[in-house]
Amino acid sequence: MLRTVASEVPWPPGVHEFFPPPIAGPDHWFTKFTLFLWISVAVILIFFLVAYRSPKLVPTRTQWMAESVYGFVRDGIAKDMIGARGVAFAPYLSTLFVFVLVMNLWAIIPGVQMSPNSHIAFPAMLAVITYVLFNYVGIREHGFAKYMKAQLVPPGVPWWLIPLVAVIELLSTFILRPLTLALRLFANMFAGHVILLVFSLGGFMLFNSEAIFLKPVSLLSWALAIGLTLFELLVAALQAYVFVLLTSFYVQTSLADEH
Repeated sequence: MLRTVASEVPWPPGVHEFFPPPIAGPDHWFTKFTLFLWISVAVILIFFLVAYRSPKLVPTRTQWMAESVYGFVRDGIAKDMIGARGVAFAPYLSTLFVFVLVMNLWAIIPGVQMSPNSHIAFPAMLAVITYVLFNYVGIREHGFAKYMKAQLVPPGVPWWLIPLVAVIELLSTFILRPLTLALRLFANMFAGHVILLVFSLGGFMLFNSEAIFLKPVSLLSWALAIGLTLFELLVAALQAYVFVLLTSFYVQTSLADEH
């Protein structure tokens, strides 16, 4: 059985893992990543609908979990980063946090073990939404001209340095922010999947090796795969937190008169 599995798996793992064949669709757009996305949305909707279908003063366990997630994002991220005005952004930020977290958790689900966020298209789309949000909020708050001045010309910069500083701030705020936001999430989930593949499939390769002394090493490889799966759970939660934290920070800088 193990020899059959080892002979069927690709070795070493490659980037083809992140471009799964289509499941259906006239233009081959419906892949398992799309399926995981829709399941994630359905799970989130069902969870919150069940949690709040009959809210009680003394919350049920499900209601308590939902309120805890919202309270954590509202008080621990939105209000801490944006201030009192952060409460207005708490519903979106909570939704973003739960969505990214659930999408990341696919990386540790047996039989799947791959997050849609390990494909750059999904983090890129989330980064675009954040990009539109903080720019829209800033322009609505200050007006286009004042917003651009606040973002491109920090206070106290000598006039002769303004052209250089403005170019640096332009690259940092309007190009690198969404780029690094997407790449940070993508790279962590991409690397996590590859590492789990290496240790999981590596265990099969070692176990089926003709060198007898390598067979016990396969047990170590599988043990590391289990340990790294638990570590991947921490990474999944941390990356959801970081993504929402940075989104809040970008909103705060857009609302501020100076940055």
